Amino acid sequence: MISCDVFRKRFTRGTSDAGLLEHLRGCDLCLGPAVEIDPDAMFRSLGGEMTPPGGVDAFVGEVMRQVRLRNTETAIVPPRRLGWTRRAAVAATIAAATIAGLLVYQNNRPAVVQPRVARAVLAPEMTRPVIESYESQNATIVEMSAESASDVKIVMIFDESLPVDL
Repeated sequence: MISCDVFRKRFTRGTSDAGLLEHLRGCDLCLGPAVEIDPDAMFRSLGGEMTPPGGVDAFVGEVMRQVRLRNTETAIVPPRRLGWTRRAAVAATIAAATIAGLLVYQNNRPAVVQPRVARAVLAPEMTRPVIESYESQNATIVEMSAESASDVKIVMIFDESLPVDL
């Protein structure tokens, strides 16, 4: 076996010297510089022929024939369709989901509750304008009757011409 110094002095691009290639197979330190000089050196050191049988043109022709064959195979196969069993299963799933959704919606729907009339008691520090009388053709006036004489009488006036803070 030759030394690393001898290998580096004698190695050239495209060399096929058996001694040099044997050293390259066993020495990791010389592999880096050898690949910088000749990128195919690593493959040549493994042994065997670098050129495919029949030449590069025959190899490329065979690869292209395989590519065309695979494209033809995929073009001939019809697209998959769902069978009747899968269609029935999909339809049953959609029907079950629809029924379950309707049942959940119906059971979670809030019950209709009559709203209670809220009675507001104004604190003395709150000062709002007091309307003694109001006459308008566009206004709707609603009076809430008091249950007892001590209750506050509630009057609601719906008129779009009134200010908002009334």
